[in-house]
Parts: sequence; structure tokens; C-alpha cells
Amino acid sequence: MDKIKSKNSLINWELASVNPNDKKWDWKDLFCFWGNNIQSVIAFSLITSLYLVYELNLFVVLFGSLLGSFFVYFFINLIGRPSQVTGFPFPVILRLSLGIKGAKLFSSLRGLVGIFMFGIQTYFLSKLFSYLIRISIFSYDNTFMDQDIFLIFLLGLNIIDWLSFTLTISLQGYLFSKSHRFNQTIINFSAMIVYFGMLFFFLVILLSDYDFVTKAFSDIFVFENIFLPTNISPLITVAATVFAYFSIVIVNYGDFSRYVKNEDQLKKGNLSLLLNLLLFSFFAVFIVIGSDIFLNKNLENMERILTNPTDIIGKVDNIQITIISLVFLIFASASTNLIANYIPVQNSLINLLPSRLNLKNTALIIIFFGFLIGIFWLPLLSQIGFLSFVDTLGSFFGPLFGVIVIDYYFIKKRKIHNKDIFSLDKNGSYFYSNGWHVKAIYSLIIGFIFAASTIWNENLISFHSFSWAVGALTSSLTYYLLASK
Repeated sequence: MDKIKSKNSLINWELASVNPNDKKWDWKDLFCFWGNNIQSVIAFSLITSLYLVYELNLFVVLFGSLLGSFFVYFFINLIGRPSQVTGFPFPVILRLSLGIKGAKLFSSLRGLVGIFMFGIQTYFLSKLFSYLIRISIFSYDNTFMDQDIFLIFLLGLNIIDWLSFTLTISLQGYLFSKSHRFNQTIINFSAMIVYFGMLFFFLVILLSDYDFVTKAFSDIFVFENIFLPTNISPLITVAATVFAYFSIVIVNYGDFSRYVKNEDQLKKGNLSLLLNLLLFSFFAVFIVIGSDIFLNKNLENMERILTNPTDIIGKVDNIQITIISLVFLIFASASTNLIANYIPVQNSLINLLPSRLNLKNTALIIIFFGFLIGIFWLPLLSQIGFLSFVDTLGSFFGPLFGVIVIDYYFIKKRKIHNKDIFSLDKNGSYFYSNGWHVKAIYSLIIGFIFAASTIWNENLISFHSFSWAVGALTSSLTYYLLASK
């Protein structure tokens, strides 16, 4: 009876190995996965801002971005392989190196960051819904919103904002909790529809005045003196910035690679990250520069060009185009929220209480806490530097990666005892010291100290983009020296 009880406290259908017949993801699914990761308002603004900051220097930004994404490709192949082979998600793979109980604690840190970001991103996603509601009301009756009820605000939100936020978080909870196969459908559909949207706006801008736009666009890129030594430092900075953007997804990539058919499909699919970056960068930069040319008939001062897609939409005096743009942004933001935040939280919660939680009740927990975080974001959390706290928790992600990779490839040499992963037997391979692997945890803490120092030490803050790599390198070296003896 004790053995059955201990096993039930560690296993869950969502944590069990994926049936080989259900491993249906191929490179095309991973292409859509990486498309969703880059198709966000943040990525759009980041990439276009980099091009403008470095005055459209193709060598610095394009090659820097590709260099950063190549390192992402290298690391996701390493971290994705254990889950692809075993079919286990990130929290279960974590048991191999941290122990049964250690995995519960440190996977919860990924879940904690995820639920904070889920609530914050839901708040901004709800703004897109509120714009659609306002446009609909105004189109029906342009005097309706003059009523006093729309001037009443609670926590910085009026009745339309509250309706939008409640609708947004409820809709996400309902859709995301249906099944993993349904989430795959969301990911694939969203990636294709957003690229279709970007192609649509590309053609709208291009065909508005083909000769003028193509000439203006071809004249603005800098091709001269691209191989100067002075470009090296900016190139490294761009590479680190792009890597930092994707770093939050790397550590729990096993949550998705577990569904991939084989290693060949995994590598091919991961390589599509670079293709996605090229496609998205081209469309994003063309839309930003082209929109400015289209709206002003000349290229304004670089510093004044809008890089946030919602700001660009605000300048377009066309309701139909505005509505279409908002719909595409909703798809992009929701699918990114699913991948980067919802699924990691879901798996972390289930790993914390496997015998009590499932897809449905974890959805309720995520919705509840996401709701609280979202409604308090504007009046409280955004005012107290809350993101610094989230960044600090995120400083564990690099060290976690370092320990997992060194343990799997160099210490255990890819050998896994499946029966011990779900066992509390004191003689089990992953029970260690009462469920905690002290050497691994010590290495994590050392790596965390180094990574977090780039946030809190003013002398090191310029290295913040490298914090993930610093934490991963420090923890991996420490763990290898301790565990290889």
C-alpha cells in the first residue's frame, strides 16, 4: 500500500511518458512553434528597434540576430533531447538531476515566473479586445460611450476594460485546458494566420505606391563599411539580446519536444528558428519602415519611427484595417502566452501535486492567480518594479539548464532508470538525500548568484543580457566538478 501511495504522489497522466503513437510533432509543427515564439508584440518591437538603433546596419543586426538564434538552436537541441527520447516533460526530467523533491521546488520557480507573466500578458492582450469592443460600440452609436458609466474606474479599469479582461482570461483558460492536441492545433493555426497577416500588410504597403516604396526601402539600408572592427561589439550585443529574448523558453523546452517523432525531426524543426527569424525580421522591418513612408511620404527621423504595432495601427485612419490588425495581434499574443507561460505553469503545478491536479483544475488555478496579477498590474505591480522580482526568479533558468545538461550527457551519460523516476524508495536512483540532490542544488545556487548579480549589481548591469549564459556556465562547471568525482 505504501508503494502505491508513494507512486501516486509522483505520477500523473500528464507527467507520464508520451505514448510513441502520440508523438506526432514533426519539423512543420516545430516551425509553427518557433513562429509563435517570435510572433509577439515584444519581438516585433525588439527586432525593429534593433534595426533602427543601429541605423539599419544589416551586418550588425541580421548577423547578430542569426548568431544569437544559432546559440538558441544549439542549446534547445541539448535540452530537448532527453524529453524527446523519454517522453517526459521538463519537471520530470528535472528529477534526474535534482531529486524527486528538489524537482518539485525548482520546477515551481518556472511555474511562478510563468503565472506572473501570464497575468501580465493577459492584461495587455485584453487591451486588444477592449479596442475591438470600443470600435464596435462607436461604429453602432458614436455617442453611446459618452455616458457616465464609462467614466467610472476601478483599479484603473472601466467597465469595458473589466469585461475585456474577464473575457480574455476566461477564453484562454477554456481553450488552453482542452488537450495537448488541441493546443498543437492552436499553435499551428496561429503561426500560419499571423504570417498571412504580415504578408497581407506587406502587400498593402508595397502596392500602395510600388515605385516610391521600393525605391525608398532600397535606399535606407546601410551596405557600406559593414566589416569594420567597430561593428563587432554591437554584433555581440545584438546576439545577446536576441538570445535573452528566447532564453525563457529554453529551460522547459522539453514540455514540447516530448511530442516530437524522432531526433531528426527535432533538429530540423529547431533549425526553422533561424528561418522564422529571417521571415519575421523582413516583414517586421518592412512594415515599420514602409508604414512610415506610406503615412508620411518620406522617411522621418529614425528616432521618431514607431516600432510598436499598436502605435502604428493607431496612426492608420482605416477602421477595417485596424480591426484586421487587432485580430492578428490577438492570435499572436494569445499563442505566445500559451507557449511561454501557460503550459510551463500547467506542468509545474501538476508536478507539485500529481495526485490532485489535472488539466481542468490547474486551469482554474492559473485563471485565479492570473486574474489577480492582471488586475493589479497597472495600479500596483507596475509601480513597484515588479518585473525586477520576476527577472530575479528567472535567474535560476540558466543554472537549471546547466545542471540538467551536464547531468544527462556527462554524469549519467544518457542512461535513465524509468522505474525510479516515479519512486520514493530510499534506494532509488533519484531519491538522493531524502529526495534532494545536494550537489546539484548547491551548483544551482552558485549559478543563481552569478546570474542575479547582473540585475542587482550596478557595476554588472551592462551584462544583464548575458545573465542566462553566465548562470548556465557557472552552474554546469560547478556541478561537473562536484558530481564527476
